[in-house]
Amino acid sequence: MTTARPWPVLRAPAHWLAVDFISDLHLQPGEPGTVEAWQRYMASTPANAVFILGDLFEVWVGDDAVVGHPSADDQNPGFESRCVETLHAASQRLDVYLMHGNRDFLMGPALMARCDAHLLDDPTTLAFAGQQWLLTHGDALCLGDTDYMKFRAQVRSDAWQKAFLAKPLEERRAIARDLRSQSEARKSGSSKEDYADVDATTAASWLRSAEAKTMIHGHTHKPANHDLGAGLQRIVLSDWDTLANPPRAEVLRLSMDPAAPIHRLPLQSAIA
Repeated sequence: MTTARPWPVLRAPAHWLAVDFISDLHLQPGEPGTVEAWQRYMASTPANAVFILGDLFEVWVGDDAVVGHPSADDQNPGFESRCVETLHAASQRLDVYLMHGNRDFLMGPALMARCDAHLLDDPTTLAFAGQQWLLTHGDALCLGDTDYMKFRAQVRSDAWQKAFLAKPLEERRAIARDLRSQSEARKSGSSKEDYADVDATTAASWLRSAEAKTMIHGHTHKPANHDLGAGLQRIVLSDWDTLANPPRAEVLRLSMDPAAPIHRLPLQSAIA
């Protein structure tokens, strides 16, 4: 990866013919269907690289969670280690990139080393197929959610993370459970339409700064293509939920085909 103003630029190797993007899988022991679907995908995608743009995990309380420390009430002891094994196996045949989301922003270098994966800055510009693609999780652009933006600034600070990671693992897991409960309680009192969406003006400004035409992001769980004007657009990734009706598990694939470089694929088509 090389650095250029204003954000890092990742230049795709010449052998990449197709790259995949997924986000917001929210993997957790209590939803084995989504975990198994993701494992099948990682083992079978024909893409040369997979970009996971945040919230791969429902929660990540620190890289030491992998080292054989199951929670006392863990429904699936060793869950984190099995996810690491999946990532590591995939990285032996393709390039794996991960980006922090609002749930798993404590993924760190120890996890990347065990997975043989690469941690991306948010945002990062990808140079592929003759174009610049701006990649981000998307939460930093939801400016209308002022409470979340304050929380995000707090938990992304070095001081907060250092203090949190110094706590015993089980205490961190308890704090994470409490935060998830609070989040679910807020969601239960709101409709999906009430959630703050990406600020279009800021998204367009980011694209112009990166000299890119297309932004790819997750976070909002509202898959769609949005025209930002002046030839700019943002593409929103789907979340994954095999318990939904109908089930959701979509992959965005970019290819070298100049006539049709962008494909939204249901899971079965993505691994066929």
